[in-house]
Amino acid sequence: MYKYLYNVNDPEDLKKLDINELDILANEIRKFLVKSISKTGGHLASNLGIVELTLALHYIFKSPKDKIVWDVGHQAYVHKIITGRRDKFDTLRKFEGLSGFPKRCESSHDIFETGHSSTSISAGLGLAMARDINKESHSIISIIGDGALTGGMAFEALNHLGHTKTNMIVVLNDNEMSIDENVGSLSNYLLKLRTNKAYKKIKDEFENITNIIPKIGNTVYKAADKFKDSVKYFMSEGILFEEMGIKYFGPIDGHDINELIETFNKIKNVKGPVLVHVVTKKGKGYRFAENEPNKYHGVSPFNVEKGIEKSTKESYSEVVGNKLVSLAKKNKKIVAITAAMPSGTGLNKFKEAYPDRFFDVGIAEGHAVTFAAGLAANGIRPYFAVYSTFLQRGYDQIIHDVALQNLPVTFLLDRAGLVGADGETHHGVFDLSYLNSIPNLTVMAPKDKLELEKMIEFSFEIDGPVAIRYPRGEAIKLKNENFDFKLGKWELLNQGENTAIIAIGNVVKNSLEAADTLKEKGVSPTVINGRFLKPMDEDILKDLSQKYKYIFTVEDNVLTGGFGEKITSVLSSFGFKGKIVNIALPDIFIEHGSVDILYNKYGLSSEKIANRVLNELNIER
Repeated sequence: MYKYLYNVNDPEDLKKLDINELDILANEIRKFLVKSISKTGGHLASNLGIVELTLALHYIFKSPKDKIVWDVGHQAYVHKIITGRRDKFDTLRKFEGLSGFPKRCESSHDIFETGHSSTSISAGLGLAMARDINKESHSIISIIGDGALTGGMAFEALNHLGHTKTNMIVVLNDNEMSIDENVGSLSNYLLKLRTNKAYKKIKDEFENITNIIPKIGNTVYKAADKFKDSVKYFMSEGILFEEMGIKYFGPIDGHDINELIETFNKIKNVKGPVLVHVVTKKGKGYRFAENEPNKYHGVSPFNVEKGIEKSTKESYSEVVGNKLVSLAKKNKKIVAITAAMPSGTGLNKFKEAYPDRFFDVGIAEGHAVTFAAGLAANGIRPYFAVYSTFLQRGYDQIIHDVALQNLPVTFLLDRAGLVGADGETHHGVFDLSYLNSIPNLTVMAPKDKLELEKMIEFSFEIDGPVAIRYPRGEAIKLKNENFDFKLGKWELLNQGENTAIIAIGNVVKNSLEAADTLKEKGVSPTVINGRFLKPMDEDILKDLSQKYKYIFTVEDNVLTGGFGEKITSVLSSFGFKGKIVNIALPDIFIEHGSVDILYNKYGLSSEKIANRVLNELNIER
C-alpha cells in the first residue's frame, strides 16, 4: 500500500528521495493519517494541511540539531511520523500511548512542549538567544498559524525578535483557520497578501533580475532595494513584518514541495530574522475535512468512507449555547464572547441568531476578559465561553479588570476537570483553585444539564462577576431536580448518618454511585451537592461539624487551594473534631488517557471513592 512511508524512520531518510518521490510520500502520509486517526481519534484537518511543509522543513534542516518549534502542537503528527514514531500511532492519545502534542520525553526532535497557541515565536527566540550566548550556529525555526498569530503573545515576540536581529526563521502557516474561521483585521491583512498576484509577480521578477546580475554595486543595490520596498508599500499597503525588522518571503504555495524546498534552501543562511508566509489548505486530501475543516479539527473515531456522523447526544457546550440563545431572546443586553472557538464552546447558534451581539476576538483570552469588562461597565451583560485551561491566560485581567470593579461578567468554563486524550495542557483541573482566591467572584459547578441551565439563568441575577465550570462531553441528567436555587446554598441529595460526602460538579454522579455501593456494605452516607465554591454553604458545614464523625470531599480539581481544602478550613473554624478526607487530584500534571481510566487511577471513580471511604472507616471491602 505504501511505497516510501515505511522506509522513512528518520528525517535523514527524506534526503534520499527526489521531489517526485516526496510528492508520493506526502500522499501516503495523508492516507496513513486518515486511516490511523479514524481509529484513534485526534487532530486531523490541521495535520492534513501541513504535510508538504513538514517534509520540506525536515528535508532542508537537520533536526534535532536545528530546532523546529511547533505552535499549539496538534499539527505535529507528520513531524512525529517522520521522526521515528509512525509505528506507535495506534496508541495515539491513548493512556500510556503517544501524545497528541510534542513531548520532550518522547523524542529529541520535540524541542518544546505546547498545547495552546501563540507560544512558538517566544520559545524559538529564547532558543535562538541561548544559541548565540553559547556561540553555536544551528537554525531555529518556529511554525505559527495565522490563527495563532491573533494572540498578543505572538506580536510581543515578533516585536522582540525584530529588535534582537538574531538569526531565526518564523514560518507562518496560513490556512485561514483556527479551529473555526479566522476573524479580525490581521486575517484581512493576510488575505490581501495571499491574493495580491500583481505584487507577487513584480516581486518574483525583481528577484530574478537581481539574481542574474553577478555583482551589483552597493549604490545600485541600495537603490534597487528601496525600489523593492516601494513596490511592497504600493502593492500591499505596507508589509507589517518588514516594518518590525523581519525579512518577509512569500506568500508561497504550501503544497508545492519543490517551491517550499527551494525557499527554505534560499533563506536558511539569511542573516537576521526571517518570516516565510506559506499558504496551505486545512484538511487537504480528504474531502470531508476539506469541506468542513472545523468539524474535522479534533475528531473521535469515524468511518473513513462516510466521514463523521452527527452525534445524537447533547453536549454541555450545546446546553450552554442553547440556553444563551433563549436568554438573549428575552434580554437584549446579553452578548456572547469567544476566543476563536464558536463551535468548540457551543456558540454557533448564538452567532447565527444574534450576529450583532456575538464577538469572536481571536485567540486572545486576556483581551476577551477586559473587553467583557468594558462591555459590562456600560450596562451590557457579557458571557465569555472559554475552555477552563485557556482562561488561565486571562487570570490577571479577571482580577484587575473584572473582579476589582465588581463587574457583572459571566465566565463559562468549558472542559473543566479531566478532559481525556488531550492530556496535561487541556485538563481543566486548576480552575477551582485559581478562582477560589479572587474576591467578589461567585463560583459554581453544576452536577448535570438541568443545574447548568439554572446556573446560567441565576448568573443574570447576580450583580457581579460569576464563573460556572462544567465538563466536556455528554450532558447528563440526574434525579432530584426539585430544589430552591439560592446563592451559596448546597443541595442535599441523600440523607444518611455518621458519614457525609460533599462533591462538586462532574463527580457528584460518581459520589452518588459510590453511596449506593457503600449502602451494600452497611454504610449510609449523606451526599451533598456542593454546587457553590464561592460562597460556601456554611450553614450546612456547621451542622455537619456538630453531627458527623467522617466528612469526605470530592472534586475533579487539584487538591491544592481547591474545594476540599477550603471546606477543611471552614470546618476547622467551627471546631470540627472528626476526620475530614479530601479526595482530589494530586499535585502533578495528569497524563492523557480516557477520563474513566484517569478517574480510576487517581481515585475519582465511584469504585475508588467507595473504597476510600471504607478504608477510612476500617471496614473490609
